[in-house]
Amino acid sequence: MGQNSLVFMFVLIALIVAALVVFLSFVPIMLWISARASGVRVSMVTLVAMRLRRVVPSRIVNPLIKASKAGLGLTINQLESHYLAGGNVDRVVNALIAAQRANIPLSFERAAAIDLAGRDVLQAVQMSVNPRVIETPYVSAVAKDGIEVKVRARVTVRANIDRLVGGAGEETIIARVGEGIVSTNGSANSHKEVLENPDMISRTVLNKGLDAGTAFEILSIDIADVDIGKNIGAQLQTEQAEADKRIAQAKAEERRAMAVALEQEMRARVVEMRAKVVEAEAEVPRAMAEALRSGKIGVMDVLNMRNIEADTLMRDSIGKSGRPANNDDEA
Repeated sequence: MGQNSLVFMFVLIALIVAALVVFLSFVPIMLWISARASGVRVSMVTLVAMRLRRVVPSRIVNPLIKASKAGLGLTINQLESHYLAGGNVDRVVNALIAAQRANIPLSFERAAAIDLAGRDVLQAVQMSVNPRVIETPYVSAVAKDGIEVKVRARVTVRANIDRLVGGAGEETIIARVGEGIVSTNGSANSHKEVLENPDMISRTVLNKGLDAGTAFEILSIDIADVDIGKNIGAQLQTEQAEADKRIAQAKAEERRAMAVALEQEMRARVVEMRAKVVEAEAEVPRAMAEALRSGKIGVMDVLNMRNIEADTLMRDSIGKSGRPANNDDEA
């Protein structure tokens, strides 16, 4: 009997320990004690309800303790609703504390909206206190004299908390500054003007209001470096001259081809005319035979005509054979 009671005692103690472990894992006793010790009134029922809503109590209670110590006056419902919406409660509370210390007006609703928009609200508050410098890459532009000018600028910006929700980011600032640098250098009559007065770029770009619609406020634009690049104007003129040369060569080749085609056409016409002459000459014997049959000419007339032809051929041959001798005499 005594041994059975001892086993029963061990089993009972084990069950009590297991139940205690399960209870402590489900009910955050230590967190409730820390909250009570910090002066934050959080009931045990509220902590258990957080567990049931799948909310980590430490993610709510610890930021609530910090907010209470800073005198922000936040409620546990505000923090829990922001957590359930997918926000970072601890970062929002830290941002509110930093804004309060820096005398920056920032409400919990605005901070929560900025956090849910995907921006780091704490970093935004820190940037409002300590402005950030954004360095642009080298921006290439060509002055009116055709010389390339490469400019690198440093843009000092400060976060605009009122425009963090829906405002453009750093990429837009860099793109707008680059566009302003290109337009300013392009309107300069000479690259020497840009080298002599680099502050002309910063003044012109700054006066364009490039921070409109962005999450930042541009404080200053400083030209960090100005460098001279290629002679783009001369290069473009050279390429244009080369293109004009190729066009002229193509047109000349076209005219030559047309001339060759015309020459071949003329040769073909000459051959055609010769064929017509031969055809016409072939009609002469027929006409003479017809004249003999009809009695229009006699045999003596034919013989006289042949004598004349033979005499003509003899004269032509003599004339052709005498030309080289005449040329030699003249030489």
